[in-house]
Amino acid sequence: MASKEIIYKEHTFQLSYELINPSEEKVLLVLHGWGSNKEIMKQAFGTLLPEYKHIYLDMPGFGKSSNEMILTTVDYANIVQLFLDSFAVKPLIAMGHSFGGKVATLLDTPCLVLLSSAGIVTEKPWSVKIKIATFKLLKPLGIKKMRDLFRSSDVQDMSHEMYETFKNVVDENFEASFSKSKSKALCFWGKEDTATPLYTGEKISGLIEDSRFYPLDGDHFFFLKHAPFIAQTITDQCKDTDS
Repeated sequence: MASKEIIYKEHTFQLSYELINPSEEKVLLVLHGWGSNKEIMKQAFGTLLPEYKHIYLDMPGFGKSSNEMILTTVDYANIVQLFLDSFAVKPLIAMGHSFGGKVATLLDTPCLVLLSSAGIVTEKPWSVKIKIATFKLLKPLGIKKMRDLFRSSDVQDMSHEMYETFKNVVDENFEASFSKSKSKALCFWGKEDTATPLYTGEKISGLIEDSRFYPLDGDHFFFLKHAPFIAQTITDQCKDTDS
């Protein structure tokens, strides 16, 4: 495990990363989802795809990487690109899970692997809609703990910067970015995924011109049990994108 300092918009980021198969020339960049880190991705794919140099990165604010800035998905992609540029590497493949899928899409690699990617706005349950409407009504009252009262359990421990970043990216419509992608895309999805439902994967695959869709058994973390199949598909399908 190592760390790289990146400066972006006058902010300094210490980015934690790990390399596997460092002597290989072809590069695979692996990006985790929101609230996760590089370790879960390495657990799934670290022993697979031996023909690629793997780069596992903790994106800013996750794992062991720092963040003291309110970011957008575009900012994340810019920071990751600066990280890659600092090593003078151009990944053949960018693989991203959930939020990481959006970041990976913006990197314009020859081959793109999406694992239950975020980016399609889904309909919220009425309970969530009421919660949001109530928060908006009470927000002008300036009650100091109002934000914490309405935070869901998965964001309670976020810093101010990461909470504001979360609000920037959580309901982001990424359809235009998927439509603009020139990558060869492999879209793998969990059939029982409730975070990014199967129909959103079908839509994303339809938006990307050169795309293949693979529905697999499992939830949002389906890739943990299907990693060998995903790896073999990558080997078969991305070889014709070699530069």
